[in-house]
Amino acid sequence: MYILIPMSEADEDAKIALIPDAKSWALVEVENARATNITFHDNREDIEEFIEAVVVKSKDDYVVPFFEESIPVLEAPLQLYIEDIIEAYMFRELFEVEVRF
Repeated sequence: MYILIPMSEADEDAKIALIPDAKSWALVEVENARATNITFHDNREDIEEFIEAVVVKSKDDYVVPFFEESIPVLEAPLQLYIEDIIEAYMFRELFEVEVRF
């Protein structure tokens, strides 16, 4: 499964960023409750894999494009790093962002 996260830099040690401030998108492949592969993309539109969920920093981020593509959006208000976000995802500790247009 793939999870998409807007990041402050194209680096595994970078922090999650608000979508307008994102310098890169981390596409995280998750298997057996672990991040097995992380690739960084400059443009979200370049990603061809099926995205299971998008994790954003704030529920107030502009997430309408994801809703239009029927991609679930989750909020990670406390988690900053990829490893922490994936762990929170596995333990269902992220908040679901409600659909709004």
